[in-house]
Amino acid sequence: MQPGLWLLLAAQLTVLHGSSVLLQTPPSLMIQTNKTVMMSCEAITSRTSTGIYWLRQRQAPSPDSHYEFLAVWDSRKGIVYGQKVKQEKLTVFLDAGRSILKLTSVEPADSGIYFCMTIGSPELNFGKGTQLSVVDVLPTTAQPTKKTTTKKKCRPPSPVTQKGPSCGPVTLGLLVAGVLLLLVSLGVAIHLHRLRRRARLRLLKQLYK
Repeated sequence: MQPGLWLLLAAQLTVLHGSSVLLQTPPSLMIQTNKTVMMSCEAITSRTSTGIYWLRQRQAPSPDSHYEFLAVWDSRKGIVYGQKVKQEKLTVFLDAGRSILKLTSVEPADSGIYFCMTIGSPELNFGKGTQLSVVDVLPTTAQPTKKTTTKKKCRPPSPVTQKGPSCGPVTLGLLVAGVLLLLVSLGVAIHLHRLRRRARLRLLKQLYK
């Protein structure tokens, strides 16, 4: 079996949880079309003798997105590329013990989650992944129009008289907003985990048909 095909099979059969063995940065990137982007991966517990492999899971509207082997740096052969990889725009090199993946002239088709991986004995170790989003125009945040308003002093409520607005509703509103933000983040994490699990189960069904 070819090394690239073996790596793809191993990636599909492994649940991709972030490993404490590999430090992958940054966690996410948003960049404009035709720009250059770099991400790094470092083995923080021990030096690996088999090299650090780079994989990609393309973005897709369904859980059928697959993992593809991109490249690995080999001390004897140099860069070993996966099939259908555009070598003129992707390169891998070492810098102070870290493996650096560099992409030039990026386009929306390059969007996806990039993983680094090492082959242990017998387990596979994965980085936590870098979410790359390539867009034509970066989103901008509109600056709100400043209005001159008279600030009202917030006074604590008094059992006898109460002058000015109460501090209670403001604090409660901030707490509710924080809880909603945590729930949304949890929902996104659960959704990504389900997509990866479905992709793994579908591959297993195909292998045992």
